[in-house]
Parts: sequence; structure tokens; C-alpha cells
Amino acid sequence: MVRRKLVLVLLCLTVLAPLVLYTDRLSNAADSIQHGDFLDELSNVGHGIEMEKLNALPQESMDAVKEPIGIVYFDNRINSGHVSAAQLDSRSATVGGLPLRGSGEHKSRVLSEATDEGTRTESGGVIKQVIGKPTDNNGMGKLNSDKEIKDTLRQKEENKSDMQSMPDARVRLLRDQLIRAKVYLGLGATRTNPHFIRELRGRIRDIQRTLGDASKDSDLPRNAYEKLTAMEQTLAKGKQIQDDCAGVIKKLRAMLHSAEDQLRIHKKQTLFLTQLAAKTLPKGLHCLPLRLSTEYFALNPGQQQFPNQGKIEDPNLYHYALFSDNILATAVVVNSTVLNAKNPSNHVFHIVTDRLNYAAMRMWFLANPPGKATVQVQNIEEFTWLNASYSPVLKQLGSQSMIDYYFKTHRGGSDTNLKYRNPKYLSILNHLRFYLPEIFPKLNKVVFLDDDVVVHKDLSGLWMVDLKGKVNGAVETCGESFHRFDRYLNFSNPLIAKNFDPRSCGWAYGMNIFDLAEWRNQRITEVYHSWQKLNHDRLLWKLGTLPAGLITFWNRTFPLDRSWHVLGLGYNPHVNTKDIERAAVIHYNGNMKPWLEIALPKYRKYWSKYVNYDQVYLRDCNISP
Repeated sequence: MVRRKLVLVLLCLTVLAPLVLYTDRLSNAADSIQHGDFLDELSNVGHGIEMEKLNALPQESMDAVKEPIGIVYFDNRINSGHVSAAQLDSRSATVGGLPLRGSGEHKSRVLSEATDEGTRTESGGVIKQVIGKPTDNNGMGKLNSDKEIKDTLRQKEENKSDMQSMPDARVRLLRDQLIRAKVYLGLGATRTNPHFIRELRGRIRDIQRTLGDASKDSDLPRNAYEKLTAMEQTLAKGKQIQDDCAGVIKKLRAMLHSAEDQLRIHKKQTLFLTQLAAKTLPKGLHCLPLRLSTEYFALNPGQQQFPNQGKIEDPNLYHYALFSDNILATAVVVNSTVLNAKNPSNHVFHIVTDRLNYAAMRMWFLANPPGKATVQVQNIEEFTWLNASYSPVLKQLGSQSMIDYYFKTHRGGSDTNLKYRNPKYLSILNHLRFYLPEIFPKLNKVVFLDDDVVVHKDLSGLWMVDLKGKVNGAVETCGESFHRFDRYLNFSNPLIAKNFDPRSCGWAYGMNIFDLAEWRNQRITEVYHSWQKLNHDRLLWKLGTLPAGLITFWNRTFPLDRSWHVLGLGYNPHVNTKDIERAAVIHYNGNMKPWLEIALPKYRKYWSKYVNYDQVYLRDCNISP
């Protein structure tokens, strides 16, 4: 009986206790709902303390759980990246595309949460080990490398507009990358990394193939930007390997010295090749005199004579002296002068050439007469008075020492300036300008023209210029420093230093008006001979006609207006176009003569306009523009 009662009591406790406990818990839950703690309690229902055994990773404390950050979309009219706080408050915000009330308050919460999230650090543990910074097979930080590359490329893209304003910016950048890559190839730290060196050499080959002969961005292939980006990534790796600035500076200095040495060598080679090209006669110009000579000797003696020979000694006409063995160049000088003359019948051209070109020169002007102008062609061999006993320069030009100076190679102590060793100075034609009174004994004035000039305007006004007792009328060239006396004469010699001023202004041959009457009165030819005798060993000046002219006509030269004669078209690509158009005579002085392939293309047109390329002899010799 007692046992039965005990069982009933236990049974009642078993049934009633859960009811009481559950009722108490419901009351507590109701209180929790009222106090906002229901969600915290609900998260622990049904788990118990066994929860810790079910997690391999440490549990975050509930205090660390933050509200997820929503994505805030603003009105599209707001320029991203440049939105002010006032604009954020004044615009309506949306979350997930729905309007958000109290957007200003929510914006503050979102910004604060983002700040907390960015400043919060990860605690140690498995997660930190998993997301730790990886390394590549070379031991370099890949994340940092990628970040630096992206930052570099992003900066380059931001400066894209600046690069576009710079001409051929991509070509410049590719060349800059090649220089940097070659620096890394020579550094000790990078040479010990074979993987990097192999990659860098491959990039260099890619860049070299991409550049090729390109001089502007439009010449680059389409994949140029890809190659540029790949090289930038490789160079970023090199920067991580080699961070020693002193080593880089040392390597760059060595490369600079090497480049300067190569530049000096290339300059010497360029000078030599330019001089060689200037001395070489093109095939067409070699063919032309042969073709013309054949035609001349086939003519009857009566057909070999020029008309109007009675004008050649008339002092009242306009006389020109032209000494040349270049038939085509001489033809351009005559044609341009006649075509721009107001009264061509008053102009007389005295052409002197050598024995080899005498027949060809005459045949050209017989077949192509210069309108109403008069032409006289003479052979220098006919000047019997011009011999070694009379002319010191002729005696010097025939000496063995002079021939060796110009033609003997591999000589020790040879002159480094090839300009002064041009064999053209061996030709007496180049020195005939000092014998004008002897060549034209009945003339009072004559205009001397070089065969590398083109006449743009009527030159008859030169005969009206008052030279004020001077012998030579010429355009001064002292605006250029290399045309002063000290550039041509040896002022270390006391004879030169005593008689001349090193800073005196030079002048130009090529278009000169000479007063032959004053020449004879002042005995200029004797002055020239005396100085030539003193310079027999070339210690006063190098050979050439300009230094001798500067000395001979010292204090005897009248400066003409610069518009009469513009120089530099045979070497200077920056001659002012307006000066060329205003000039009466333009001069192709220098090595780049207009009839050579090395001529400056921008100036060739002024010369070629006076050449009739349809002429039969030019076609036969394949001479074309």
C-alpha cells in the first residue's frame, strides 16, 4: 500500500512538473518579448552545452555580430566619387531598389559600420591561417606585386590624356621600358634569379619586335598595349628583387658612358658617309655628259656656235660668271636667272668648265638655248696665262704633298675634319673666282654665282648697288657663330693674329657682285698671291676658297641686304620658309645638294622646278625627279 502511494506521488510529479516548468518558461518568454530578448533566448533553444563540441572553429561572441551592411543606391544623376554630404542628405536613397525612409540616419549608420568593418582586425586561428598572404614560387609577395602593377597601370590610365597630348607617347614608353629592362639584366641581384632573367629576356624580345622601325604610335601593331602591360608586370617583379638604388645608378651611369661612346663612333661614320655621298657622282649625271659629247661631235662646225656673241664684252649689259663641271646644276642657275629676269636679252652668262665637260656643256645650251639671253662657254685650258709660274695656288695644287693630303689614306696625324679634305679643292675651277679681272678684261662689274644656287628674283638691281669703293659686295653671315674669322683662320699664328680680328663678321660666296675696276686699282690679285705663298704649308688656314677670300677682301667687302642671298639649304632643315620666299637667291651650300639623293626633300622643289625632266637627254640617262 505504501509502495503504491509512493509510485502515485512520483507519477504526479512526473506529469505536473513539466507543466509547471513550461508555464513558468512561457511567462518568462512573454517578459523577454516585452524586453526584446526573445531572439537571444530562441537561438539557444534545443542546443545546450553540446554546441561547442560540434564546431571545429572557435565561435564568435554574440557581441561581435553586426548588422549586415546594405547596398545603398543613389539617384543616377549623382556623380559617383564626387558626392558631398549635403547631396547625400538631399537625394532619396534606396535599399535593394526600394525607397528608404530616414535615409540620412541610415546613411550615417552604414558609413559608421563600414568604418568599423575596415578597421577591425582578424583574430588568430584557422581563418587567419587560411587567408594569410600567399607567395609565388620565387618567394615574392604576389599580392603586393599585383597591387603595385594594378596601381601603376591605373596611374598610367589616369594620365592617358596627358600621354595622348605628347606625340608618340606609347613609342616613347616602350623604349623607356627597354632601357629599364636592360638595367635589370645587368644587376647582380636579378642575375641570380634565372626564372626572372628568362622571363625578362622574352619580354625584351617581344618589345623589340613590337617596336621594330616604328617612329610613331600609328606604326605600332594592335597588340602593342598588351606587350607594354606584360613588360610592366615583369619590371615590377624586378623592382621587388632589386631594391638597391646605388646599384641601379651605377649601371645607368655605365650605360650612359657606353651610349656616348657609340654616339661618337656613329657621328664619325655619318660624317664619312655623308662626305662620300657628296663626292660620288650619280649614274645619271655621269651618263649625261657622255651622251651630250657624242651629240656635239656629230654636229657640223657651223652648228657648234652660239648666237649673239657680240654681247659677251659689252660692259653695259648684266654679266654673270659661273665656273662648273656640273651640266645640270649650271643649267638650273641659267634657267632660273633668265626666267626671273625683267629683260632677259640684257643678261650674259660666262660659263667656264674643264676639258672633259667642255663639249657636253656647249651641246646642252645649243640644244636648250636660254631664251633671249646670251651664253658663252669656255674651256679653262684656253687660259694660257693661268699656269704654275703665275699662280701660286696652281703650283700648290699640283704638288705631291697636296695630292697625298687629299687622297692618301691611313696617314698618321691626318686632319680629323673631312670637310677640309674634299678633293674638289684640287680643281682650279674652284679658284678662278680670284682671277675675274684677267678672265673679263673689258668688263667693269660682274656677278659671281655658284652652281648650287637658284635665282628667285630679277638680279639686275645688283648693278645699281653703290659699293662705296669696296671691291666685293656680299651678304654677311655673322648671325651664325661658325661664320666668324676665328672659325676659318689659325689665330695661334702671329701673322694671322696681328692682321685680323677673330670676331670679325664673315660673308658668303655663292652670290657676289664684284667691282672689277676697283679690283684692278687695289691690285687684289697680288694680295691673294702674297697670302697664298705664305700659306704653302697650310698653317694659316685649311684649304678652300672662303678663308682665302676672307683674307683677300679684308676691309674691302660691302655688306648687302640679307634678302639678296639666303644660305643653308644644303645642310640646315630649319631655314625659315619666309626667308626663302623673299630671297633673290637661295643657296644649297653644304653636302646635301639638290641633285643628290641625300638632298633635303623639303628644299628640292625650289631646284627641280627649273629642270625639264621631259628633255630627251635626261630621259635617256634616267634622270627623274
